[in-house]
Amino acid sequence: MNITIIGIIALVFLNLLSFSLMAWDKHCAKKGKWRIPEKVLFLAAACFGGLGGVLGMTLCRHKTKHWYFKVFFPLLLVLQIVILFFIYRSV
Repeated sequence: MNITIIGIIALVFLNLLSFSLMAWDKHCAKKGKWRIPEKVLFLAAACFGGLGGVLGMTLCRHKTKHWYFKVFFPLLLVLQIVILFFIYRSV
């Protein structure tokens, strides 16, 4: 299997995971159940799940009152896009 296809599959998986964690944490917040720690949400977004994190934050309207989520999730996404751009150019 081509390395590009493996990379795309990994990116899709990581972003789905990041989005799912945000959606699940929002669900738990509504139900008053055990919550996912914020550091886990940040770790998922930092591990090339930035798009999933931003979409989860936006679509689920979750963590939008926390300035550090509003600033660093989009910042992580932009940084990841730049990194992926340079990786793609070098291949």
